[in-house]
Amino acid sequence: MNNQRNFQKELDNLLIDLDTKGVTPSLLLHSCCAPCSSYVLEYLSQYFNITIYYYNPNISYEEEYERRTLEQQKLIQEMPVKNPIQFMQGEYETERFYDLAKGLEKEQEGGERCFRCYELRLEKTAKLAKEMGFDFFTTTLSISPLKNASKLNEIGEQLSSKYEVSYLFSDFKKKNGYKRSIELSKEYDLYRQDYCGCIYSKVNRTQ
Repeated sequence: MNNQRNFQKELDNLLIDLDTKGVTPSLLLHSCCAPCSSYVLEYLSQYFNITIYYYNPNISYEEEYERRTLEQQKLIQEMPVKNPIQFMQGEYETERFYDLAKGLEKEQEGGERCFRCYELRLEKTAKLAKEMGFDFFTTTLSISPLKNASKLNEIGEQLSSKYEVSYLFSDFKKKNGYKRSIELSKEYDLYRQDYCGCIYSKVNRTQ
């Protein structure tokens, strides 16, 4: 994929088109956590009927997983939005994450282990979007400065072809998206961690 592509501009153009046509498509939005989803929901709920798909087998420790799940549900209940947001919880299948991470445990964050994790979560989302008849699928992950938006969009585009469901290109950190997510996290008093959830990321932060 061309690294020079402006994903934010592509998204802006699509949103203008949707607004002009007066249509509100359905979007299956994979969410990694409530704080990262906050700005994305504020932004996209004006244009889509969104269902949050909370599928994150990378999160180490069930207690952490449950806490993040509850924060996601709390945000959806409290945030005022134009179009109602639904919530769908995926399976907490940590063995799938540990299988893909084998041999890559010492990789620095942002490398091949992360790319495989992106693909795991996005493929599950794409497959479900196809099965349930959603118009689009995407992920909140590109809001993080630590996540590779180009790689995420490359994977999304490939899965879009494989499952024949439209992928919503994005780079949500643009237009001060990441900054806004921090503001919204404070506004809604959200539980916010400084690592993605996996044990390898947590170790990285403490070294």
